[in-house]
Amino acid sequence: MSDKKIVLSVENLFKKYHEKDDYAVEDINFSCYSEEIVGIIGQNGAGKSTIIKCITGIHPITEGTVKICDYDIKDDMLKAKQNIGYASDDHAVFEKMTGLEYLNFLADVYGVDTDTRKARMDQFQTYLNLGLAIERQISSYSHGMHQKISIMGALIHQPELLVLDEPLTGLDPQTVFAVKEFLLLHKKNGKTVLFSSHNLNIVEQICDRYIVINHGKLIEEKTLVQFKKENPNQTLEEYFLNLVIEDNKKRMIDSKQDGETK
Repeated sequence: MSDKKIVLSVENLFKKYHEKDDYAVEDINFSCYSEEIVGIIGQNGAGKSTIIKCITGIHPITEGTVKICDYDIKDDMLKAKQNIGYASDDHAVFEKMTGLEYLNFLADVYGVDTDTRKARMDQFQTYLNLGLAIERQISSYSHGMHQKISIMGALIHQPELLVLDEPLTGLDPQTVFAVKEFLLLHKKNGKTVLFSSHNLNIVEQICDRYIVINHGKLIEEKTLVQFKKENPNQTLEEYFLNLVIEDNKKRMIDSKQDGETK
């Protein structure tokens, strides 16, 4: 990775929501590079969304550092966010706008000129194909159409880092294929994609690297090339389930031993 630039750097990230709470995530360290797709995988409640919300500046960081293109999300939030595109799992968009109005609004926010935004919208339509629905109010959209307009909005300024939280949940096969192709295109354009997913088949298909989160901790980080070399007869899904089971067993043993020493 030495020949590629670091787009995202996460160092010693800790997050707790209330002072008396346990940490939701603790001591998270990883980087993402240009021309790379990275998948964050873990069970429900593992801490994936917390990490993503800390990276995007939605949640304040308790301890640690997050930098996007060398801009610290705490100290230089505006410049950091200018390099991020984010689509959440709850499709938080302006429902009363049409799709076209929404994209133009975000293009204005990010200072995208008229000709450039038109070219990008044409490209979005080629891959994600909202058709005439782009002129309809977003409140009338289906789940898949909401996902498409969210991703289009996240990409209107061609961010160095595209961050997606469960981008493929509940989508039909045709839409899943379209989103996959668009993520690969973003990578081909020299950019970086970081996304969380429960669909490990998709992670195995398109990611260059994966990160496993369990109980708020990073328990494994590996390239897909390395994974396939080490596990030629096993899917990522099978491997992941065994990895989490073993980590949970270890946690139970460690917890029991800690209890006995007190």
